[in-house]
Amino acid sequence: MANSAQARKRARQADKQRAHNAAQRSEFRTAIKKVKKAVSAGDKSVAQRVYDDAMSTIDRIADKKIVHKNKAARHKSRLSAAIKAIA
Repeated sequence: MANSAQARKRARQADKQRAHNAAQRSEFRTAIKKVKKAVSAGDKSVAQRVYDDAMSTIDRIADKKIVHKNKAARHKSRLSAAIKAIA
């Protein structure tokens, strides 16, 4: 446990930031799941609309370095390919 006032404050700040980052990662995962669900439904126009919304979320979270930019790019690429594969 932190003994100095400075260390106690840093521990409080770390807890708050960890909770915020966890919420952001959850939002990232939810955005991906929404696109996958739309793709599995088979409607390309709906999937494209959901994909566009998810891209802004994914980019925003990657810009804040909550997830690595390459991970974000990988998910964007795979989701895009899934949408293009819809007949």
